[in-house]
Amino acid sequence: MALAKLGVVVLDCPDPRALAGFYAGVLGGTVEGDDDWVDLKVPGGQSLAFQAAPGHVPPAWPAPDASQQFHLDLTVDDMDAAEQGVLALGAKPLDVEDRSRNWRVYADPAGHPFCLCAC
Repeated sequence: MALAKLGVVVLDCPDPRALAGFYAGVLGGTVEGDDDWVDLKVPGGQSLAFQAAPGHVPPAWPAPDASQQFHLDLTVDDMDAAEQGVLALGAKPLDVEDRSRNWRVYADPAGHPFCLCAC
């Protein structure tokens, strides 16, 4: 028997509304909340939350001597179309050179790493 149930994944960032807007552009959904805490209600999926962290420092990637903290794997049907979309929304490529793999690594506008993964 589980002791708990996952409520929400929370990303610290300098501007919760802006980062929620980025992920709404990627995942769809509705952005709700105030300036310090914003929820992204994703249709048919797990919600994400964004919390104001004025001193936020994004993780370094890749950095063998530092933790990336966490990353999101986002499943896509069309890798190239999804890549174009996330770049247009403000993502930065971190590791996209090997086009033979079924994943590519990016940073969101606050610097959190995430992967686009082919189905």
